[in-house]
Amino acid sequence: MKKCVLMIAAIGFGSLALAQTPAPAIPPIATDVTAEEITKFIDALPKDRVSDRPIKNVEVTGDYRVGVYGVFRPKDLPGRSNLHQVDTTEIYYMMSGYATLVTGGTMTDAKQENANWVRGTAIEGGVSRRVVPGDVIIIPGHTPHWFSELETDLTYLIFRPDPDNRIPLTE
Repeated sequence: MKKCVLMIAAIGFGSLALAQTPAPAIPPIATDVTAEEITKFIDALPKDRVSDRPIKNVEVTGDYRVGVYGVFRPKDLPGRSNLHQVDTTEIYYMMSGYATLVTGGTMTDAKQENANWVRGTAIEGGVSRRVVPGDVIIIPGHTPHWFSELETDLTYLIFRPDPDNRIPLTE
């Protein structure tokens, strides 16, 4: 049994080593987004509408981009359901506020807004969860999502790994 476990581990680690991308000739530089920058950015967002704006979008190793976005969502504007028809995943980090987020399921009254975006009035049959400060929600591309109820204003960060290099780079 011990030999079998060791052999499986060796095969697994060997496969992992073969699957790794070679290091670039010039090591990449890390990008900082400080707590001070985030706070200042979100405090400056308009408070009369849903604001979803880039703080930083950068190129990373592996020929793709990663974006960090700040969002302010006022309690009185819960918004409609969304479906982004792209491979970009959205990772929400909830900073403040309380709401119900629904993902998956079927969008009601869905209409194509542009080539990559569908909007609807709600979602039926999705997974509903209450989100609070500190929560992280990973929403893969092509997944319907919707804040069905806002108990308070929300602030959150969205991290967008973008394998298709669609998001514009920031300075």
